[in-house]
Amino acid sequence: MNLNSIPAFQDNYIWVLSDNKQHCLIVDPGEAAPVLRAIEENHWQPEAILLTHHHHDHVGGVKEVLQKYPGIVVYGPQETQDKGTTVIVNEGDTLHVLGCEFSVISTPGHTTGHVCYFSNPYLFCGDTLFSGGCGRLFEGTAAQMYQSLQKINALPDHTLICCAHEYTLANMKFALSIMPDDLAINDYFREVKELRAKNQKTLPTILKNERKINLFLRTNDIDFIEEISRETNLQQPEERFAWLRSKKDNF
Repeated sequence: MNLNSIPAFQDNYIWVLSDNKQHCLIVDPGEAAPVLRAIEENHWQPEAILLTHHHHDHVGGVKEVLQKYPGIVVYGPQETQDKGTTVIVNEGDTLHVLGCEFSVISTPGHTTGHVCYFSNPYLFCGDTLFSGGCGRLFEGTAAQMYQSLQKINALPDHTLICCAHEYTLANMKFALSIMPDDLAINDYFREVKELRAKNQKTLPTILKNERKINLFLRTNDIDFIEEISRETNLQQPEERFAWLRSKKDNF
């Protein structure tokens, strides 16, 4: 399998997975033009679209892609039904695309119906987990997002986090503001800063690394709890997560 990312809008990535026969699937085509251009340039044959949630920057290009390739199956949660989805997916469903088996994981928080798609090692996680961060809580609750991240955190170390936005540098600046002396966070921040200075991508990232540098996955971590104890003494990881998300919203 070949993993490709297509830049869209200001900071979106549209992911394309292709096989050695040039068949491909497209994840969250928020914008049609760059997708259609990439399909033509790479001589891909689209077979399916996977949608994680209903926001326009993830679904805005679906109808135009379908006009050009009307035979494509579009998988998505209930909330994307009016965005071009032809097959509604739910937690625990298994999809077979490009000879791969994809598990559907329900990950509410950013939206109430958000889902992720996992086919080892690829996780297409939309706006649930970012490198160094997580999605804003537009519709769901902090408790829901915490549980969603726990599901992702249970996946194998080598899982490739294929998220939808290049937010890594901003996320690491926030992480440093919370844990300024953390060695892993400082090292990753320098690495990300260098990549972005050259206009290079920071994604996909590896889950094993995220467990070290992503504070939203570290709310049960002793060092994190000790660091924030000057400001708060919350007892539950869900409460610490909600506190952290609120801090990020106002950063």
